Amino acid sequence: MFRVTVRGHIMIAHSLRGAVFGPAQGLHGATYVVDATFAGPELDDDGILVDIGRAGTELHNVLGALNYRNLDEDPLLAGQNTSTEVLARFIADRLAERVQAGGLGPGGSALSGIEVTLRESHIAWASYERSL
Repeated sequence: MFRVTVRGHIMIAHSLRGAVFGPAQGLHGATYVVDATFAGPELDDDGILVDIGRAGTELHNVLGALNYRNLDEDPLLAGQNTSTEVLARFIADRLAERVQAGGLGPGGSALSGIEVTLRESHIAWASYERSL
């Protein structure tokens, strides 16, 4: 299996419901380093899995819709605790939509999966992996 990873980052505000979140129940900010890994079993005739530039652009576009936003006010995330895990899934699903719409070009049709990792710090992160 081949994998290509591109990186971006977002700064968001949100609050989390439930006693388990302690002080994070109040509105607070978070900064995430976001890695998106595209996986597939075959390289194309040019010897690449996907165009890294296109992959980076698509990640940047997905993250741009979240950056500097209060996620508590985002209708697409309404009613959800926007935990790191939930955000990883949300970003992976948005990337999958872009792959399926041809955003990564012809190479995107041969991909078998995407994994998105959000790093809250150098000691804590969460990932979500999905099939295409």
